[in-house]
Amino acid sequence: MFNQSQLDAIDTAILSNLIEAGLDNVIFMDMAGNTIAKHDNGKSLLDSTAFAALAAGNFAAVDAMAKLVGESEFSLLFHKGEKSSIHFSRINDETLLIAMFNKDISLGLVRLKVAQTIKEINTILSK
Repeated sequence: MFNQSQLDAIDTAILSNLIEAGLDNVIFMDMAGNTIAKHDNGKSLLDSTAFAALAAGNFAAVDAMAKLVGESEFSLLFHKGEKSSIHFSRINDETLLIAMFNKDISLGLVRLKVAQTIKEINTILSK
């Protein structure tokens, strides 16, 4: 599905756009919940395998809800907590980007950086 140069370029995009911007964790995964790439700020104890599986289920459930209300999809999900928040974005039909961040990072910055990263990943995948 992905060659090594694509994986390396995706890693670089995630690290430079998201982790360096202060996000806590980022997971690039397929829709089945398999982690393709994961990065964190070095302070995380997140079980990314379990998280990716749960995120895939969550995204699938919301996708089904979108269809029930007449939408083809909801390509973006956001969960806000007291200390941490999670931003889910569909990259294409097969992949998701999950970004986790704390209350010190603004949602606007996350959305901007995630959009930039998705654009870069789609460019990488088209090669």
